Amino acid sequence: MIKDKQFYLDLFRTSEQTLEHLTEAALAQGGDYADLFFENTTYSDLVLRDGKVSSGGFHVDFGVGIRVLKGEKTGYAYSESTEPGAMAAAARAAAAIAQGAQATSGGGVRSIADDNGYVPHLYKGKPNPAADRYPILQDWRQSEAAAFIPLMNRLDERIQVADKRVAKIIAMLSWQVSDILMYNAFGEMKYETRPMGTLAVSVILTDGKNTVNTHASRSFRCGAEMLTEALADELVSAALRNMDDRFAAKRPKGGKMPVVMGAGASGILLHEAMGHAFEADFNRKGQSVFAGKMGQRICREGITIVDDGTIKGNRGSLNYDDEGVPAQRTCMVEDGILTSYLHDRISARWYGVAPTGNGRRENFRYAPIPRMRATYMESGSAHPADIIASVKKGVFVDEFANGQVKIGEGDFTFYVKSGYLIENGKLTQPVKDINIIGNGPQALADITAVGNDGRIDDGAWTCGKQQSCPVSCGIPTVLVASLTVGGN
Repeated sequence: MIKDKQFYLDLFRTSEQTLEHLTEAALAQGGDYADLFFENTTYSDLVLRDGKVSSGGFHVDFGVGIRVLKGEKTGYAYSESTEPGAMAAAARAAAAIAQGAQATSGGGVRSIADDNGYVPHLYKGKPNPAADRYPILQDWRQSEAAAFIPLMNRLDERIQVADKRVAKIIAMLSWQVSDILMYNAFGEMKYETRPMGTLAVSVILTDGKNTVNTHASRSFRCGAEMLTEALADELVSAALRNMDDRFAAKRPKGGKMPVVMGAGASGILLHEAMGHAFEADFNRKGQSVFAGKMGQRICREGITIVDDGTIKGNRGSLNYDDEGVPAQRTCMVEDGILTSYLHDRISARWYGVAPTGNGRRENFRYAPIPRMRATYMESGSAHPADIIASVKKGVFVDEFANGQVKIGEGDFTFYVKSGYLIENGKLTQPVKDINIIGNGPQALADITAVGNDGRIDDGAWTCGKQQSCPVSCGIPTVLVASLTVGGN
């Protein structure tokens, strides 16, 4: 949602003149660039446990973060008050941090252009409500929490009825709305209101001998209109999907073998094992395996990997990133060629390119850094059934749980939540308690088939990279020729 500019100025009890004075104060010790990030977030949740909604919470986060750049130094300070004196103190603190031990006199707005006069980009236009990617049809802030309890009760009841092995259900509904105002030393001002709703359920099932834990969630940038009976039915189906197979699953023999990754949620491996390595700060510092490989082939033809901030209502989407740069669809790998990193303003300046709208932060207490949004591989031409039929002996996985990744080397380990053996081109024994082990760039290079069923998963994915941000991920069915499967 994008409201009138005056709404945001009034909310944060400031004015355009005050914003201008703050950036001048932030640059008073000789900084090159300064920006301001105002945030007002209200967060609420309800928790259902043991058949009833037994707890809930409400939280307000309010303040402003001030960043100053000077050369390679960044100074950052924040205030939980937008009173002029408190903000001025934060501006001076950020300036001093960026300056370091040797303060200099002077002020005014300095260019962040490089020696050739290159400026990454200026975004002077006003936010356009007609282009809003997350309009709010039913405002969370205007809704009574009690009105959501019946749907949570029905969700609980449907799960109980759907499977007699259900032993425990925990459902959680959370929603937040963030008012954002951004301003920088170039006079760029951006403002918007970002909604987020998440409905999640965790279920424990037992047959007396074995216990299975399962979880499902759906999260969108929209208002309370997301809470429909159809959504509840979808969560029930997702949480109890293939449950008989989950109980029948066994730990298989491990070793190196082909791995088919199912469409949708297994895109988390793409996000973790490969996506982070495309973030420009890791590449700028030489910490990524893809550093220095721009324009080179890193996988087979026909493979395209995208990070997209423009999908309407998607959890990872944005109208503007947290530096006021318009969100966009960024093609990182096109037909197997590395074509772009994910940039904030700092890395864009260093590389001499335009920002890609990936400067993100957890809240006003953090400085922005390059972060993913909705990261996915585009569909190919292969039919998923044909991909599975091409494998004589391997595993099919469609849900991953915890994983670990080394960004520098690209090595990863992921725990498989749901999968099957592939024997002579058919899915056979359900498997459990296995890990998929490999190297991100090598796995990418070893993709030999890409399905025509690309899908973005709408789960409540959250990326942790020094700070947390909501993201989405997706992938079509793909065949990786060889990965290590940790089993018996």
